[in-house]
Amino acid sequence: MTRFSAWVLVLGLGLALSACDNSQEVQTGPQAVPPRTAAQAIPIKVVIVTMFESGADSGDDAGEFQRWNVRRELNTVFEAPHMYHNIHVNLDTGVMGIVTGMGTANSAASIMALGLDPRFDLSKAYWLVAGISGFDPEDASLGSVAWAEYLVDGDLSHEIDAREIPADWSDGYFPLFSQGPDDPERKSYSLGEVFRLNPALVNWAFALTRDMQLPDHPALAATRELYTEHEVAQRAPFVLRGDQMASMTFWHGEMMNAWANRWTDYWTDGKGEFVSSAMEDTGTYQSLTYLHNAGKVDKNRVMVLRTASNYTLPPPGKTAVANLLEEQHDSYAGLDAALENAYLVGSAVVDELLANWTKYRDEVPGA
Repeated sequence: MTRFSAWVLVLGLGLALSACDNSQEVQTGPQAVPPRTAAQAIPIKVVIVTMFESGADSGDDAGEFQRWNVRRELNTVFEAPHMYHNIHVNLDTGVMGIVTGMGTANSAASIMALGLDPRFDLSKAYWLVAGISGFDPEDASLGSVAWAEYLVDGDLSHEIDAREIPADWSDGYFPLFSQGPDDPERKSYSLGEVFRLNPALVNWAFALTRDMQLPDHPALAATRELYTEHEVAQRAPFVLRGDQMASMTFWHGEMMNAWANRWTDYWTDGKGEFVSSAMEDTGTYQSLTYLHNAGKVDKNRVMVLRTASNYTLPPPGKTAVANLLEEQHDSYAGLDAALENAYLVGSAVVDELLANWTKYRDEVPGA
């Protein structure tokens, strides 16, 4: 490459970055919002983190984002070509809503891109991950809502195919650079296999919402009744404490459920309880950790709320394959309830933060 070509390339990159930093904001209301500089960054109080939207952001079958977008009037839309989805904000309340995309790669990239966006001041923001997931029927029922303290990654591991594992192994997963399942020496390393959220904030959010009466639906009851071997799975929806395992593989079945419980127990030293299975949360929190180290966000203000759209294993008399394929074809029995309850329970926390912002701006609840 000649010196002139290199100079042209550098100039082009500089212009591209400048254009990104001064990108225009699009508002659905009657007045356009002018571009902002870093010195005019918009202070955000709460970031609602969702992972998918089924179609449009309003007016059709709702995914995780639509209820927040419509009911919270997130009417100012900031173009975000550097993220999976545009950024929506209510400029009056200071609430932001985003869609990261599904999977740890999408969530990590979207959160990092947002955290480095000069248009927003996220230094005092609370982060509420609000999404659906599969729940262990041993711990909760369809439509239930779980606040997580531990986030465990289900992908960072060695794996031996189940047909080749030693006879005394329960499954083929074991920690990277270890000598087999449950190797105590491996836990002295950390590549992002487990994160612990601020326990005081988790306790506060749970205490605030634990007695909420969640709506029930006939479709939930019909599915719950099939789980005759799991007493808790037959309960009406409720709010609980329960930890989250993120895996890019959508797994299902008794044996995988047993692995998820073992894996969570291992990485939390027996302090965590596997309840919800999703894909994104370790990626989200990994990026927030790096952004915290850079002074962009406060990782002690992160909450993860997951709701049960389905169970992680089939009811008695049905195979894991049959149950998973049926759910994928017919949608999850608890989907609508899980989406609604994520909004209802999450909103209780958001409302409290906004109503007492003069206190919570500088003082994290539960501290």
